[in-house]
Amino acid sequence: MNPRIPYNPDRRRTGQGEEGGGCVVRMFWLLVPVLALAGIWAFWSRGAGGAAALAGTTPASSAVATLTPSPPGLAPTAAGGDTATEPAPTDPPLPTSTLLPAPSPSPTALAAAAATQFYMTQSGDTIPALAARFGVNPSDIKAPSGLKGATTLASGQLLVIPHVLGDVGPDNKVIPDSELVFSGAAADFNPQKFAVQKGGFLATYSGVAGTHSVLGGDVILGAALDHSVNPRLLMAVLEFDSGWVTNPQPTGDALRYPYGYVHPYLVNLNAQLTWATTELAIGFYGWRDGSLTELHFPDGSSLRLNPTLNAGTVALQYYFAQFMNRPAWDKAVSAAGFGATYQTLFGDPFARALDPLVPPDLTQLPLSLPFMPGTTWYMTGGPHGAWELGGAQAALDFAPGSILGGCAESNAWVTAVAAGLVLRSDAGVVMEDLDGDGRETTGWDILYLHVATKDRVPAGKFVERGEPIGHPSCEGGRATGTHVHIARKYNGEWIPAYGPVPFNLAGWIAGQGKGEYFGTLTRNGTVVTACTCASAATAITADAQ
Repeated sequence: MNPRIPYNPDRRRTGQGEEGGGCVVRMFWLLVPVLALAGIWAFWSRGAGGAAALAGTTPASSAVATLTPSPPGLAPTAAGGDTATEPAPTDPPLPTSTLLPAPSPSPTALAAAAATQFYMTQSGDTIPALAARFGVNPSDIKAPSGLKGATTLASGQLLVIPHVLGDVGPDNKVIPDSELVFSGAAADFNPQKFAVQKGGFLATYSGVAGTHSVLGGDVILGAALDHSVNPRLLMAVLEFDSGWVTNPQPTGDALRYPYGYVHPYLVNLNAQLTWATTELAIGFYGWRDGSLTELHFPDGSSLRLNPTLNAGTVALQYYFAQFMNRPAWDKAVSAAGFGATYQTLFGDPFARALDPLVPPDLTQLPLSLPFMPGTTWYMTGGPHGAWELGGAQAALDFAPGSILGGCAESNAWVTAVAAGLVLRSDAGVVMEDLDGDGRETTGWDILYLHVATKDRVPAGKFVERGEPIGHPSCEGGRATGTHVHIARKYNGEWIPAYGPVPFNLAGWIAGQGKGEYFGTLTRNGTVVTACTCASAATAITADAQ
């Protein structure tokens, strides 16, 4: 019995049973409770939610405050206009570098006025890199007299920068930048002749440079040319680490590991030089572009680099940090450490300083693609190390089409990207001087790497733009497939493939990727993305003449 329906004993006799439509009536009364409950629920929901909506707020059970970025010092607000209870963010967006991925650690928003400091710009400085070094945002850096410099900042400009960093490393500058890279400051230096004068083990050591067996000083010179690191610096570091320049009989680890890096496979001068030059390059170019701001020592400790240092000094501080802990590192980077060794061998390094090493208005000369007009090659490598991994992201890779993978022989021609004089042609290397002075330590120079011995252009030949200089291969350096590797340097300093002075090959402009070997070339809205897969998406056809 349904208590909601009054009992009627005569319902069957009055025609209200099933046969008389009673089923419909019963169904109606059965639905009444359901409809009532639905109405109550709708009224309750409308009352709670609707009231909240009319009041301009969100029910507490689903409140979500949408925050928008705000300038330093202003609290973020909720989307509806009420002040949010969350504190102001302490980490604003990282400064955007034009050279490499945003550096770490990130700058901190200036919630209140900070003490300021003065800084005089140095050759190669850019605002994004300075922001990373000083731990601030680019907009925090003020120039009372304005900024000068089309691509990088002109030297000697006064900047006012908030002082937000805590403890940082020493600020003494050990060498100028022109004593770190193989610049004109060392153009006439003869490492082997100097080694003989000093009478140490280096003078009689026999090693390899390119494809030739040579004495120790020429091993130094070969590495200096390939990596574009100053041979004076390499000899001074060698003397500081092992005494090879003045000691005729080094023993133990000093003999096995002349650059101080203890590794079971790096037990000769050539291997140690490759490691040392690579680490020096990582320090130098990492400081240049702002991606290196902190040192990490073998024992796990770290130290923020002093933001006022120059790239040459940072290169040495980074190098010594790879195998020294403090306080040995502190002594090495002091004036009484490596600086004293350098002074003893070569005198005051700042007396030979070339400044600016990179002009603030540097522009690239017109360059073509490095292959024949009308032919199609593939961009197999975006910006990456000029010689070894790491360091200056100065090189691009191109490969011809081939049905064979790996290091297959190719009859395709690599061509000169500009007119110039071939200075070196050996072991897969062609080095071309574009300013005609016969030196790769001054002006613009182009490196072509992995050029096969067969048909390779000889040293001393002047080539025209577009003239064949050899075939792509795997010769020289590291390679897993037939290609040509091309990089630029100016006054001995490698110029990154992207950044203030990007590679421009017949209108194709190089762009940064998510890491080494990634990247793009763009022309007139067409974007080609580098990939070792050599797919159709990486194809570039040189304009027909």
